[in-house]
Order: sequence, then structure tokens, then C-alpha cells
Amino acid sequence: MEEFIHPDFLLSTPAAKELYHSHAAKMPVIDYHCHLSPEMIARDHQFSTITELWLQGDHYKWRAMRANGVAEKYITGDASPREKFRKWAETVPYTMRNPLYHWTAMELKTAFGIDTPLTPETADEIFDECNRQLADRSARGLMRLYNVETVCTTDDPIDSLRWHREIRESGFEIKVLPAWRPDKAMAGADPTIYKAYINALSDAAGVAIDSYATLIEALQIRHDYFAENGCRVADHGLSRVPWAPVSVEAADALLRKLLGGTQLTQQEADQFNTVLLLDLCRMNARKGWVQQFHFGPMRNVNTRAFKTLGPDTGFDTISDWQAAEQIARILNALDADSLLTKTILYNINPADNTWVAAMPGNFQDGTIPGKIQMGAAWWFNDQLMGMRAQMDALSMQGLLSRFVGMLTDSRSFVSYPRHDYFRRLLCDMLGADIERGLIPSSQLSRVEQMVEDICYFNAKRYFEF
Repeated sequence: MEEFIHPDFLLSTPAAKELYHSHAAKMPVIDYHCHLSPEMIARDHQFSTITELWLQGDHYKWRAMRANGVAEKYITGDASPREKFRKWAETVPYTMRNPLYHWTAMELKTAFGIDTPLTPETADEIFDECNRQLADRSARGLMRLYNVETVCTTDDPIDSLRWHREIRESGFEIKVLPAWRPDKAMAGADPTIYKAYINALSDAAGVAIDSYATLIEALQIRHDYFAENGCRVADHGLSRVPWAPVSVEAADALLRKLLGGTQLTQQEADQFNTVLLLDLCRMNARKGWVQQFHFGPMRNVNTRAFKTLGPDTGFDTISDWQAAEQIARILNALDADSLLTKTILYNINPADNTWVAAMPGNFQDGTIPGKIQMGAAWWFNDQLMGMRAQMDALSMQGLLSRFVGMLTDSRSFVSYPRHDYFRRLLCDMLGADIERGLIPSSQLSRVEQMVEDICYFNAKRYFEF
């Protein structure tokens, strides 16, 4: 049988193969942005079936299945695990040239040693074999299998971080650190939902929130609490990047309006969110945290599906909102106060690659290599062409050598092959440059170190893990 995911997969030159096998492949994984469940790690969760491990919560696969005509019953509905797996197997042959085709093959190979292509004909055999092996596998075991050293989960300010503490106290050798994600504190469209969240934040912080000052006090208390529990990364999800600065007094009036049940206009929401985002970024800077801006998605665009299935079910998309000026103004305001911390910018629209790659150069201050960075190819860009385009833009406008490398941005314990996918592409790109004479062969040792840095050492130094 043909070995599809063979040792030299994606590696097209001798130089690429040497860079990958001797340097990239051996590097541990630092997954500094993911959506893994800390509870599953704390409990060392045992997966009942490959369907639970592989399909539950995976909106990438869900979108592909819907596009292939699969009924919702077999995606998020009440069909049996075997029936859902069969429907995914029916879809896989139609995913050729979609990253899911490669990811599926790589995950079966690396997690279960299965080379057989997943098709309707092989579905039951592969389902049974994966389930047999899962009897001896667990969440922690899968993390060990993929040589994971550190992961950062994604956590709301009201989270107790109970599971992170339990993981740490258990002596688990892999670092599982929280990441601060305060998106729900930003003004949203529904004042009822917002007020309920503010009440929960008030309870978590032990502060009655009835003004902008007390909102900041509560967030600072929780920010400090996260720091005490090992957090050193903030993550800001910004569908719409705000820039409409107003006074703190104006922000206070807007908060009171929200808490009174009145929906803000878009301009008012932008004003409130600008003031709050800047204050949150100042908190990050005072602690020396890394902050990440994930910007640009349009979320929950299918109202019917959102009402039926809720968020994060595969109905978000790429927007074409303009964000360059807003990002520049935010970074400039923080820099003017000497409160611009290490910052990573992630764009969801590939049309934004060039300006996002160029923007960090305006705010580097010579204190930290790669202090302001273009982030890895994110979400819809997380595929061969998207990763190549991101690295090409970064290479042209900045320093690829200082790039902190890949992440999974995933809820799955078998998504780590995305790191390997990235590493193979990185080595293939650099190997091709060597073969074409674009990098002198006398600098091979520098390229070898560059590969190890991008795959591991840059992130370890940058995040101070």
C-alpha cells in the first residue's frame, strides 16, 4: 500500500529534508494559543470513541460535512458515534486540496499508526481500530505522544482556574497555563447578556460594578489573580477593531447606559470599547505579558443556525472591514505612554497580510527581538497557501528569523500535527531557497538555527516559558 504521509512528506529538496529531519522534527511543541479543555487535562480524560476525540466541537470538519450535503443530525445532532464517523468518512474524499485532507491523514498516522485512507469503505475498520487504541490513550497521553512542552488555554476573567491549579498540583510535566481572554467585558449588542456577564464578573472579583472605575477595579483583581496562577499571555478577539477614543467620564456614562438596559449605538460601542481595550492593554504592559490581537472575523452570520446551535459551530467567516488605521492608533496610544507590551497581530483576511507584516516595524523599540509581531496564519489561513503567504509577507516586511512560529488554535488533542505541517512547509521553503542559491550554502548553520528558533526557541524566549 502507498504510504501517503511518508517521512519526506512536503519536503521537495535534499536541503529541506536535512533541515526537517535533523532540526525541525526534534523540537518540542509550544502551543501558545489553543482552546483545549483544562478540565479534560486535569481529569486525564479518556475518550469514549474516535468521534468524541475527533469530531466533537470541530467546526472545521462540520463546515466541510455541511458543504458535502450531510444532515445536521450527523454533525451536531443525535446520530450515534459510528454514524457520525461514517458521514465524516464519506466527506473526506471530497476534501482533497482542503487542509482537512492532509490533517486527517496526518492525525490518523501520528496518533494511531493508520496509513489507510479514510473512505466510506474503510470507515468501520478505522473506527474500530481507533477505538481499540483509545482504550489505552488519554488526554495527557496524547499530549506526551506529540512532545508537547507548554500549552496556553483560552480563559475568561471569571474563570476560577480550578483545573489549571489541579493540573499543576498533580505534577503533570507539561505546562498548562491560562490565557486571559476578556472579550465579554467589551460592549456587545445585547445589554441583557452584557449585564448578566458583569454580574458574574462582579461576583468573581468581589466588587460591586456600578461604574467604569469599579469595572476596571474588578478586571484588575482578576488580572492579578490570573498572574498568580501562571498567566503571562492575554488574547483579545476583535471582530471589529475599535478606535473612537473618549474620556473616562464618557465611558462611565456609556457603561451606566448599558447596565440600565439600553443598547448602545455602534459609535457608542466603539467609544466604550476603545477606552476599555486601552486600559486592558495597559494592564498587560504593567505585568510584561504578551498580548495577542485576533481581529477581523464576522461571527454567527447565520441567524437561524445561531439560534439553533449557538456560537462556535461553524458559522463565522472572513470579513473585509478595514483595521489598519485602528490598529496603528491603538499601538501608537500605548507606545506614547510607554505601555506597549509584546504584541502579536493575527489577521483573518489574507488580503491584510502585507500591512499586518509592515505594521510591527513602526513600533519596534530595540528592547526585545521581534517585540511586535505578525502572528501565524490564523483560522481560514491555516493551510499550505495561507501559511506560505503569511511567511512570505513577514519575510518581505520584517524578520522571519524572529517569528514565534505555529499554534493549533484548536479544541482537539490530536491537532498537534498542524505544528508538523507548518514545520515541513517552513523547511521546504528554506530548502528551496538554498537549492536556488537565494541563501548561500556557507550560511547553512545559520539556517539550521533559524529553523530551530522558529519551531521552538523563539517562542520559549518570547513568552518566557
